[in-house]
Amino acid sequence: MRNKSLAVGLKQVTIIPATLLAIVINTTAAFAQANKFYNPISIPVGNQINDTLSDKDIPTGQGGFARDYMVKLNKGDNLVIDLASESFDCMVTLLSSNGTTVAENDDGPDGTSNSLLFTRIVETDNYVIRVRSFGETGIGLFRLKVTRLQPAK
Repeated sequence: MRNKSLAVGLKQVTIIPATLLAIVINTTAAFAQANKFYNPISIPVGNQINDTLSDKDIPTGQGGFARDYMVKLNKGDNLVIDLASESFDCMVTLLSSNGTTVAENDDGPDGTSNSLLFTRIVETDNYVIRVRSFGETGIGLFRLKVTRLQPAK
């Protein structure tokens, strides 16, 4: 009887660590896989990009989609981000590397649904420029231009 109790106890002792190990392995694999899919497109400042927002991009949770671009910015940079589309109502968001919103613009000063964002960078870092549609306004072609303004002399 004692040997049977010992055998049952040993099975329980080995099952718990094995279960925990399986959970850790699966969680680690899922985390690595999730990070493999998120890879913002790198763009240099001063270039214009013509691209397409599609239903294959990042779901926003508001019915629309977003596409992310990575850009290296320096402390003191004065930046203009110009986003235009005839296909959807544009929104542009500048995010720090930790995911906090630095600045955001929905409609530009010209009265259209294009976005024009002016901001000053307070910390050298890699930033994400998120292009997205407002709500469920759609997908389609867009133009993104990132410009560093020269300081006044």
